Amino acid sequence: MSDPLPASTRMTAYSFVFAVVISATSSAPTPLYHLYQQVFQLSPGTVTLIFGVYAFSLLAALLVFGSLSDHLGRRPLILLSLLLNAAALALFAMADNAGMLIAARIVQGLATGIALPTFGATILDGGSRHGPLINSITAFIGLFLGTLVGGAMVTYVPHPMQAIYLLLLVMTLAGMAGLALMPETTQRRPGAVAALAPNVHVPHQARTALLKVSPVNIACWSLGGLYLSLMPSPVAVTTGIRSPFVGAAVVSTLMLSATASVFLFRALAPRRALLIATSGLMAGVVVSLIGIEQQTVPLLFLGTAIAGLGFGSIFSNVLKIVMPLAEAHQRAGLFAAFLVESYLAFSIPAILAGLAAPVFGLPMTAYVYGAAILALAMISLTAACGDLHVPSGTS
Repeated sequence: MSDPLPASTRMTAYSFVFAVVISATSSAPTPLYHLYQQVFQLSPGTVTLIFGVYAFSLLAALLVFGSLSDHLGRRPLILLSLLLNAAALALFAMADNAGMLIAARIVQGLATGIALPTFGATILDGGSRHGPLINSITAFIGLFLGTLVGGAMVTYVPHPMQAIYLLLLVMTLAGMAGLALMPETTQRRPGAVAALAPNVHVPHQARTALLKVSPVNIACWSLGGLYLSLMPSPVAVTTGIRSPFVGAAVVSTLMLSATASVFLFRALAPRRALLIATSGLMAGVVVSLIGIEQQTVPLLFLGTAIAGLGFGSIFSNVLKIVMPLAEAHQRAGLFAAFLVESYLAFSIPAILAGLAAPVFGLPMTAYVYGAAILALAMISLTAACGDLHVPSGTS
């Protein structure tokens, strides 16, 4: 009897599912940070350091291993990412101090940095016209599920500091077993050693466009870093609601809304979509800050949902605007430069916020953080959306 699904379709489905699992692993600690802070007596600065080291190791793995699957094949790199993910989950489940949490996040970042380009390329190998759209939403879906399911398990399941990690570990081990049944989607080719050298370069013709969208790109990723590192704590402190599930639900709302925005705005010209997205990001931040000031959870959810529409659309449309400006041989270097900017914005402001919180308090830190995001978004509204060149075919 013939296989009911073509090999490429099976591999695309497999890659989507386990790319979601890897992304879910990266956000699973978010509902636990407040608990770690209490049990291990950690400062907010230590919590955001635990969060931030993930971004640095992820970035290192992306830059070094990002194109290696083009030379060695997809399956070896998928297996490596799943092995590292399993190791990270085991470390999380056994963690009893900040050092083990930091080690787990470093290993987790390496796993994610290898997984994202490899699974993304595998999905595109399938040849489906929906490949780019699938890649646009995979990480958001994983972040949404990891945060929400993690929050539910922390709140309602015994052994809250182990349960979510054990669930994800079982899924990761299943992925390793299932990989044996999946086909390879690309041919090996020489040049693997040369591919390990990081290639970070902004072509001359793309510099102006990248400079104009950089403020809102930094604002977007900084907002994501704030939510995934600290947001459950301000929710608990300002509203008095100590349930980890509520804080996790606020964070997951950002990711769910970001996923929706990819579909809602995908048909718009990039300049127009970026204008709407930037305005939405600003409006959402303002409403969220009012929710913190008024200690009102519904306003926090509303502001987060509005900001999420901007978050997802900014990410996708910045790439639509900037990447076509590079020649074929320049795209890897330009994408690497984009990732360096993005992940530094994702981690460094969150770490600084964690250091500032004990001095100024979580609410004041959130206000200043939000004001900085608003300022960056306003700069991009005036600089990028007014007169931004978009190559023909993208507007």
